Amino acid sequence: MKVNVIKSVLKANDLVAEKNRDRLRAADTLAINLISAPGSGKTTLLEKTIPALRPEFHSMVVVGDLETTRDADRLSGHALEVTQINTGMSCHLYANQVASAIEQLPLEKADFLFIENVGNMVCPGEFDLGENLKVILYSIPEGDDKVAKYPTIFRVADLILLTKADLLPHLNFDMDRVREDINRLNAQVPVLEISTRDGQGLAAWLEWLREKRAEGIGLSARFIAE
Repeated sequence: MKVNVIKSVLKANDLVAEKNRDRLRAADTLAINLISAPGSGKTTLLEKTIPALRPEFHSMVVVGDLETTRDADRLSGHALEVTQINTGMSCHLYANQVASAIEQLPLEKADFLFIENVGNMVCPGEFDLGENLKVILYSIPEGDDKVAKYPTIFRVADLILLTKADLLPHLNFDMDRVREDINRLNAQVPVLEISTRDGQGLAAWLEWLREKRAEGIGLSARFIAE
C-alpha cells in the first residue's frame, strides 16, 4: 500500500511537470534544474552565470528554500525576474510549486529559466519539475564518497559540475575515484571542474549552456525552424 501511495504521488507530479514543460516550450525558454547539497555554490554560480550570458541571453530564476528569501535577494539584481518558493518542511521542490511560480512570470522574455532546487542530494533527483536539463553541483569539500552514497541524482544528471575546484590542492579528494563512480552510474554525462573564485571552468559551463540553447532542447518547432 505504501508503494502505491508513492507511485501515485510521483504520477501526479509528473502530469504537472509535463504541463510546465509545455508552458516553457511555448515560451521558447530553456529550463535548467540545479540540484546539490546545501553550500555547494548554486547561488554564487548563478551570480556569475546570468550576467555573463547577457546581452545575448536573458534569464529568470525560481529559488527553492525551506525559509528566507536570502538567495532570491542576491539574484534579484542579475535576473529579469526572481521568484522565491519557501517549502517549509519539504526537502525539495514539486512540479505544482514550479507551476505556480512560472504562471506569474513573463517567460517569453527569458531564454533561460534556472530553477535553484532546495539543497538536498536525494529527493530532487526523483521529482520532475518540467525542466529540460538537470545540472548537479558537487563541491570538492563534500568529500570524494558522495557519488556512491547518493547515486540517484548522478544517474539523472545531464551535466555534473565539480564546484570549488580551487580547493582541490588543499584537500584529500580522489578525483579518479569520483570520476570512476560517476562513470559507473552515468557514463555519458559530461563533468566539469569549476571555481567561481578563480574562474576555472566557467567558460566551459557557459559554452555548454549556449550549445544546449542552440540545439533547441525543449523549445518549440518555431524556434528550431528559425
